[in-house]
Amino acid sequence: RFLLSGNLHGGSVVASYPYDDSPTHKPTGIYSKSADDEVFKYLAKAYASHHPIMRTGKPNCPGEEEETFQDGITNGAQWYDVEGGMQDYNYVWANCFEITLELLLRFFPQVHIGVKGFVRDAVTGAGLENATIVVAGIAHNITAGKFGDYHRLLVPGTYNVTAVVMGYTPVTRENIEVKEGDATEMDFSLQPTVMPPALNVTQFSATPAPGPTIAPTPVQGEAPSPTSLHQPVQPVDFRHHHFSDMEIFLRRYASEYPNITRLYSVGKSVELRELYVMEISDNPGVHEAGEPEFKYIGNMHGNEVVGRELLLNLIEYLCKNFGTDPEVTDLVRSTRIHIMPSMNPDGYEKSQEGDRGGTVGRNNSNNYDLNRNFPDQFFLVADPPQPETLAVMTWLKTYPFVLSANLHGGSLVVNYPFDDDEQGIAVYSKSPDDAVFQQLALSYSKENTKMYQGSPCKDMYPTEYFPHGITNGAQWYNVPGGMQDWNYLNTNCFEVTIELGCVKYPKAEELPKYWEQNRRSLLQFMRQVHRGVRGFVLDAMDGRGILNATISVADINHPVTTYKDGDYWRLLVQGTYKITASARGYDPVTKTVEVGGKGGVQVNFTLSRTDIKAEEGKVPVLNTPDTSDPNEKEFETLIKDLSAENGLERLLLTSSGDVSPYRYRPYKDLSEFLRGLYLNYPHITNLTSLGQSVEFRQIWSLEISNKPNQSEPEEPKIRFVAGIHGNAPVGTELLLALAEFLCMNYKKNAAVTKLIDRTRIVIVPSLNPDGREIAQERGCTSKIGQTNAHGRDLDTDFTSNYSRYSGTREPETKAIIENLILKQDFSLSVALDGGSLLVTYPYDKPAQTVENKETLKHLASLYANNHPLMHLGQPSCPNKSDENIPGGVIRGSEWHSHLGSMKDFSVMFGHCPEITVYTSCCYFPSAGQLPGLWADHRKSLLSMLVEVHKGVHGFVQDKSGKAISKATIVVNEGMRVSTKEGGYFHVLLAPGLHNIDVIADGYQHKHVKVFVRHDAPSSVFIVFDAENRIFGLPRELVVTVAGASMSALVLTACIIWCVCSIKSNRHKDGFHRLRQHHDDYEDEIRMMATGSKKSLLSHEFQDETDTEEETLYSSKH
Repeated sequence: RFLLSGNLHGGSVVASYPYDDSPTHKPTGIYSKSADDEVFKYLAKAYASHHPIMRTGKPNCPGEEEETFQDGITNGAQWYDVEGGMQDYNYVWANCFEITLELLLRFFPQVHIGVKGFVRDAVTGAGLENATIVVAGIAHNITAGKFGDYHRLLVPGTYNVTAVVMGYTPVTRENIEVKEGDATEMDFSLQPTVMPPALNVTQFSATPAPGPTIAPTPVQGEAPSPTSLHQPVQPVDFRHHHFSDMEIFLRRYASEYPNITRLYSVGKSVELRELYVMEISDNPGVHEAGEPEFKYIGNMHGNEVVGRELLLNLIEYLCKNFGTDPEVTDLVRSTRIHIMPSMNPDGYEKSQEGDRGGTVGRNNSNNYDLNRNFPDQFFLVADPPQPETLAVMTWLKTYPFVLSANLHGGSLVVNYPFDDDEQGIAVYSKSPDDAVFQQLALSYSKENTKMYQGSPCKDMYPTEYFPHGITNGAQWYNVPGGMQDWNYLNTNCFEVTIELGCVKYPKAEELPKYWEQNRRSLLQFMRQVHRGVRGFVLDAMDGRGILNATISVADINHPVTTYKDGDYWRLLVQGTYKITASARGYDPVTKTVEVGGKGGVQVNFTLSRTDIKAEEGKVPVLNTPDTSDPNEKEFETLIKDLSAENGLERLLLTSSGDVSPYRYRPYKDLSEFLRGLYLNYPHITNLTSLGQSVEFRQIWSLEISNKPNQSEPEEPKIRFVAGIHGNAPVGTELLLALAEFLCMNYKKNAAVTKLIDRTRIVIVPSLNPDGREIAQERGCTSKIGQTNAHGRDLDTDFTSNYSRYSGTREPETKAIIENLILKQDFSLSVALDGGSLLVTYPYDKPAQTVENKETLKHLASLYANNHPLMHLGQPSCPNKSDENIPGGVIRGSEWHSHLGSMKDFSVMFGHCPEITVYTSCCYFPSAGQLPGLWADHRKSLLSMLVEVHKGVHGFVQDKSGKAISKATIVVNEGMRVSTKEGGYFHVLLAPGLHNIDVIADGYQHKHVKVFVRHDAPSSVFIVFDAENRIFGLPRELVVTVAGASMSALVLTACIIWCVCSIKSNRHKDGFHRLRQHHDDYEDEIRMMATGSKKSLLSHEFQDETDTEEETLYSSKH
């Protein structure tokens, strides 16, 4: 909101101030005084007195030499009448004071004069937007800004100033002295005229089960006391609103109540009408941690119009009563409310007023019943998904809705899940939360007297009876493909279907009656969103909320999950429950909780990371360390912001330039386009050729980075590739658009600039340029151009060097492997193909154990979830209309198994996770579809640029500070990566706790645990100790054993030497011990052997002395 303005003109030398014209519009001479005449003269003099000519009052302009202005200023109309002048408009219609002048510098400080401050709610302390600031004696008011801030220009003096807001008691501050110079600061604190109920948000410290229970304590959103005499303002706009009329109505209330409303669209109908939603909240556009989100949907069947009009009435009622009615004020402040008046605007335009039970306009423009079009748990829905259905499914996956109602017509009853059963017959089909659904249904029917009686349409259906006005859906009649069941089974949202009246399209004059019958029911049902248990699931280490933690209630088979801040809501009836919070990588926690009959209780869970206690003192658990580098902190904040809800949408909204592709580019145009990017953005791009195709076309690679020609091993590197099948060129055009988007927004969009500065992005738009040249537009199923010029499917050519294909690779494959996959260290690869709408993750070959499966699936899901349709899991391709891919993500071998895929090679030999994105059902759709395809995929593509900065990154060095390259990083005892130059490494991992082993030759093995967040990177700094183990044993033990062994060997050698020496010395003397009787025994033996003693005569004896003597023989005497 502008406070002060100067409008620079020429033609004279004077400062002119309002008013510029008078009621009589006399050409000149009429002083037209404004309420702030003294302020304007003060401002004009502040300007004129510092202008050397103007302050004289004599401009001396040619032809006007006699014209004079006292003090160099003049009232505009007194000088000459100017009808429709800008300075008058500023003063009358805005908070801005404007004069018409030429000099500028001295005028600037005047913006600080007067009084300023804030107007706040005395109870909550919140700023009061649009509060009126009244100065006694001056008939001109201003209003406060969004945060209750105001600034009122005044000349020096004493004033009485009053702050006024509807629904609050005015406050007047008297005798406020305004001095020369800076403004006097003055705040206002206003009491509500009707005090809203206190917002009890007490947190409970429940004890783990088994243990004492938690007493029920009300939380915000409970019904206020009905004793207030205040009467809320009722709607007055009772008529049937056709689409254009409804659109104007919604825009009007969004414009008149901007502080509590936001109008948005979730998509378009078949006939391209917007599916509008009005958000009503005290902080529109923002999910406030801990605040539940509620929705109403009307007019799903086009000829059932009461719900449509009631929701428009409800919007009017909530807007007009916020700030004055305590019930409405509390509801809006404690709940984020989304209202979709018409889900089937096309059908509505075909329906006819007065229709009681007909079907004209019931279905959408494709003649499909939208309440039979949602995926069903029991039956296959054969009808193709409709635009309205897909838009609503995407919407429901986007927001953390807790409670919902779908408003219909044709009866008077609330029906609750399930809507069908396995047999397809009318029988009670009980959901796990049957008691909760009955309570929800009764909360609505009890406030509608006619509905609660249970006999709604006696003249139309005389035998129909619903006890207390509620019924199980399937028990009434079987409805496969209903929206309420899909809500319950696929989101955290509980939904019921409300039939509002027997007549589907009543006359307009009957609409007030429907409002009176349903007003209390609509409000009472909304308050049910605060029933049961709510709270946060927090990380014990850093206190942050845990996304996607599971909240399970014992004996009720229906878990819910936490939202981004760890906040959860679990609707429950009165009773005592054992509730468990669990999350991947954490130890679960169970608490016993008592839920009361009114309101809800808040129970927080704090989870410890798995094995932290068991491993304490043994294995360190590392997380992102604090850094004093402000640039690092700023970038981490950016990644967190872009990972948050609507983070990427904000990036796209603030980006510049429309890069939507509008035509396909053949090889020549593609080459020129890439050269154009390189020549126009030489400081952030580098264009190279990876090699040539069979027909000698270049396989271009464009790198985008702030230093594209330098090595930056500390930065993560991501590659986008497309066109491996030439007949699917959509991916090529998407990557060209992405490249242009990044280049165009560098140094213009802060987020894009930081991403480029911190990331090395490689884009290879066409792997198979030969096949692309012969492919044909609009060939949705044509295989022409799928293979290369040799007729080889390149996605079966990425085989290992040891396969039987070794040495026979195609030139395109060889170029990609040698110059991209193996030559460069990538953290992530995204390949774009065509023929369906889904994402596959490794492996494509069958019977292959998938290492790091959770991470690969996480990356694929991230892409699918950022696409408006892909995550719904129903590609609805013409040739596979019944295909259902949960979450839009599937393992490659389970969808299209084959050997030699690029994805498998990238993971196995490039050590880089790769996902394959199938961009559309049609291989080669018409060029007219390209802008829509870019709009669908751009958010997903950008999400990959954000995701590549998460996971775990860090560096490895020894104690001396020497970086260790080529160290092996083993993740979860499976996947392996190596450190790069400088010891840097980066590996993407799914959120949770992971084991990391670091191995390097000559160093001790390191083992750490790292916790990975979903919205931030985790840093690891590994310092190696020198290896002190030999043969796997401690160095000290090996040295001791070796020393002992050597000592033993030496001692043994000495003993042997000594023994041998002694024996040798005896022989040296020429004597030795006689053998005595042993010799006689020998003689006997010999004699027995020969039978004669003659042999003994030949027995020879030798003397063992050193002298040479004759041999002696024994002779017979």
